[in-house]
Amino acid sequence: MSTLDKNMSLTSEAPDNINTVQKIGTFIGMLGLFIIVLAGFNVGLPNKGLWLTIALTALIAGIALFAKGTYKNKLEGIKNDGVWFKSISSRGYLAWIAGVGLTGFYIVLYFFAELLGLGVNGAENTGVVALFDPLSRLLSGNAASQWFVYGTLYTVAILAFGIKFLMKYKHNRYEQLRTVSVMFFQTAFAFMVPELMARLNSDSFSLPYNDLKNMWPLNYYAFEQWRVDQFINAETIGLVFLLFGVLSIFVVSPILTYKYGKRWYCSWVCGCGGLAETAGDSFRQLSDKSMSAWKVERWVIHSVLVFSLVMTVATISTYLGYDASKYWLTKDMFLIGVAVFLGLLFAVIWYFKKEELAKDARYGAIGYLVVVLSLITIHYLSGKELFLFEAGKLRSLYGFLIGSVFSGVIGTGFYPILGNRVWCRMGCPMAAILGMQQRLFSKFRITTNGGQCISCGNCSTYCEMGIDVRAYAQKGENIVRSSCVGCGVCSAVCPRGVLKLENDSMNGRIDSNQILLGNDVDLMDLVNKN
Repeated sequence: MSTLDKNMSLTSEAPDNINTVQKIGTFIGMLGLFIIVLAGFNVGLPNKGLWLTIALTALIAGIALFAKGTYKNKLEGIKNDGVWFKSISSRGYLAWIAGVGLTGFYIVLYFFAELLGLGVNGAENTGVVALFDPLSRLLSGNAASQWFVYGTLYTVAILAFGIKFLMKYKHNRYEQLRTVSVMFFQTAFAFMVPELMARLNSDSFSLPYNDLKNMWPLNYYAFEQWRVDQFINAETIGLVFLLFGVLSIFVVSPILTYKYGKRWYCSWVCGCGGLAETAGDSFRQLSDKSMSAWKVERWVIHSVLVFSLVMTVATISTYLGYDASKYWLTKDMFLIGVAVFLGLLFAVIWYFKKEELAKDARYGAIGYLVVVLSLITIHYLSGKELFLFEAGKLRSLYGFLIGSVFSGVIGTGFYPILGNRVWCRMGCPMAAILGMQQRLFSKFRITTNGGQCISCGNCSTYCEMGIDVRAYAQKGENIVRSSCVGCGVCSAVCPRGVLKLENDSMNGRIDSNQILLGNDVDLMDLVNKN
């Protein structure tokens, strides 16, 4: 007698069994992981270069094969079916196992690297770190560190899961292009180029590790004195890199954000975003969509930005002198200049863009400005290094809380529990500053066709940034949010073509009066005005 199926869901449950291609992919991928685990137990592998090549190749090939078995025969359209029935993607026991495992790995990597085999006090590497020595010596000429292990695995994850993402969205050109972009920038600019540049270093010439796309404030140590000194001592090439870093902040980033929104960085270039979009794609539906989460998000992320700004000002001020006859840029001049710049910037925004800010955003902006200017004023008048302006302590505190615990341990390790963009939503100062530019000065928006929306909710469900996209679509209102990273998945999963990513004139970009409710407005008059 057949068992009665009591499941009333239209989608039904995901099949219990995986197909043959998926099984082969799983076996190959686990083989690669097994080799790395073996190295962790100090098993003597005779040719580490060969075994590392096999391990990394197996990881990429296994994930790619599994993705092929999953998406090869899928038709064009939505491919997120079954995610709420799978333990790994619905906060089930597999998700918790993965979350705890990833978090544990990050804790060991950041704080107990010797457990991975990192050699200390001149000792040779052992274990996992030693397995990566051949690749590190090939690229930079140096033995591997825990950060090289991290960077390699990070890049492999983006490449492997990037292939999976390409297969999943093979009918969507926008998703294809941006995925190839993050794969390229991570592999070339974040991994290969900095390692190869290390070969240029000698006793008389030295450049710090420099990821060209990792700019301030995400790169919170960008203006540390030791980095600035190294750039200056490297003469022409060092000064070029230093100048490029400054221009990236004040020229390149604002121009690109004005033209394309923050998506140019967060979804096309950034390594954190690249990992979230590829390895974290299976967890995008887990992002908290509640109003309370949105309120917390805005205060936390902008507080991190203020923390980063204060820390940077403190850091730069520590290596500036007071004697105007010796230094054209004195400490007093720098602090006064920063205060005047921030005050003028606030005044310009308040005068020209006040209406684009909600009431609580206005109060928040005033509060943050008062806090920053007060700290700068106290430091200037006291002439002493207060605790908040002791750059070493401040940087260490920031690096530990934000750079390590938040971005590394929680931001990535908690993908299966909190969603793939918790760091981008709550902690990334770069996302905060680009978000403000996007809200106030960008041409980017997501336009909606409310008449076509069937309220299926796919757009809101799969928005990794926790935006209730459906609420905008139902009203036919443009989506202009500081948190939107322009990943385009809301548009990709819409069955009716309601959503479209656009770069257009700023006129009418933020105008809730255009909401169409029945016959409240004269449609032809509205069309003619636009």
